[in-house]
Amino acid sequence: MTTVTDGAALDAAELRRRVAGFVAEHDPAATPQQEFLAARFDAGLAWVHFPEGAGGLGAPRSLQPVVDEEFERLGAAPTGREGLVIGLGMAAPTILAFGTPEQRERFLKPLYTGEEVWCQLFSEPGAGSDLAALGTRAVPDGDSWVVNGQKVWTSLAHEARWGILVTRTDPDVPKHKGMTYFICDMHAEGVEVRPLRQITGEAEFNEVYLTDVRIPDAHRLGAAGEGWKVAQTTLMNERVAIGGHADPREGGLIGVVADIWRDRPELRTPGSHDALLRLWVEAEAARLTKERLRQQLAIGQPGPEGSAAKYAFSRLNQEISGLEVELLGQEGLTYDDWTFRRPEGVNFTKRGAGFHYLRSKGNSIEGGTTEILRNIIAERILGLPGEIRVDKDVAWKDLPK
Repeated sequence: MTTVTDGAALDAAELRRRVAGFVAEHDPAATPQQEFLAARFDAGLAWVHFPEGAGGLGAPRSLQPVVDEEFERLGAAPTGREGLVIGLGMAAPTILAFGTPEQRERFLKPLYTGEEVWCQLFSEPGAGSDLAALGTRAVPDGDSWVVNGQKVWTSLAHEARWGILVTRTDPDVPKHKGMTYFICDMHAEGVEVRPLRQITGEAEFNEVYLTDVRIPDAHRLGAAGEGWKVAQTTLMNERVAIGGHADPREGGLIGVVADIWRDRPELRTPGSHDALLRLWVEAEAARLTKERLRQQLAIGQPGPEGSAAKYAFSRLNQEISGLEVELLGQEGLTYDDWTFRRPEGVNFTKRGAGFHYLRSKGNSIEGGTTEILRNIIAERILGLPGEIRVDKDVAWKDLPK
């Protein structure tokens, strides 16, 4: 598939030529990464399927891997971007789908370069798995909205400049209606971020209190009352961002455990050998399935298949980290550092076995709980009958709280 831009047929060969020319003009070894990425955005080589002027070239989505692989081959792949998953994987595609030209111009470039970190203000103490039950209220006031409520399990809110926020704007209609989606300034008056210390000792998650926070209507994404529709775009992309990222063979935790097996023959037992082989095969099957998912994404928007990828990611991480602890025996029960900290990002593979085991427990909660993902897989992929839901046509204000 090709397209035409600036009079040139835009195919894989042309994109490789453009990347090579770009790297020749912007030495990645001598150019600060943020400056390099800003120039890459301006050249349309950030997300090539985005429109021109928004970091792209209006090219087919299937050509994005060509660009990424070429930058990597030339030693110019960006590094240290673990803390940008929400911005890159969730906020950017939502802003592309629903944002105004002014919103795209304001937010996409600093989001891509990492100048501005994003967080996700969705879950609430009474609305986690059932996100549509959320109660954070936004009330119109002139050309602004006044927001009051509480959000929870907000990854990296302590680092974020902006947050994608879903609110209740009409309590007199059923819960999936009457919701509105905003871009929230995390530095605005009335925004309070409190750490949630996890079982790992760290606090990458937070709870966020919103007290009379004023958000200009210009920071609304989508129409008022259509927040659920906008949020679905974010959620589908979120599950792909978490569970559908590209991995090499033996990438992730399975590679960590396989290396222990190879390097420490004294730890091997027949039982652990069988367990490792089973998980290795499952991890490889999941990797290949994710590759197929990425190919499907090249021709359209993410669908419910992303939920299956995220579910597999969670289950495998928990089983593999459990095998790592079992394989290491007493050594696996030690923990490297319980120091309370608020990290800038999270990496699932660069700590000890104890951290891997404990942190993986959160995988089945974040990005959609395992129970909800199973429902999505059953109903939307397998076509099984849906659960009986008696609250679908009841006004939100009349639901039990």
